[in-house]
Amino acid sequence: QVQLVESGGGSVQAGGSLRLSCAASRYSYSSYFMGWFRQAPGKEREGVAALTSDGRTTYADSVKGRFTISQDNTKNTLYLQMDSLKPEDTAMYYCAADLNPSVVASGLVLDWLEYSDWGQGTQVTVSS
Repeated sequence: QVQLVESGGGSVQAGGSLRLSCAASRYSYSSYFMGWFRQAPGKEREGVAALTSDGRTTYADSVKGRFTISQDNTKNTLYLQMDSLKPEDTAMYYCAADLNPSVVASGLVLDWLEYSDWGQGTQVTVSS
């Protein structure tokens, strides 16, 4: 199991930017794939972006061209750069990790049900 701690959330106006960080402990990038998810009040948790151990990225259509997922292996940290933020991006954002290679092979890396390790979340609020 890996421990995940998110940071970097906050309040911004529409059109602004934020960078979320997810620090991982006992982590081996050679084995895990990781993702960012979000959940707004009254809505289902949804996948935002995912990154496999070999560097492949996947994005939800709603954030393509605006969000960028990346990692710093030297710091065991996953990032989510969020630009051109919109009020509909307001949500609690979570990072997650898992080891199961069949999830990657099946193309389910944005399905939150496929992840076993989760952080506590960081709130992002975008005002119009």
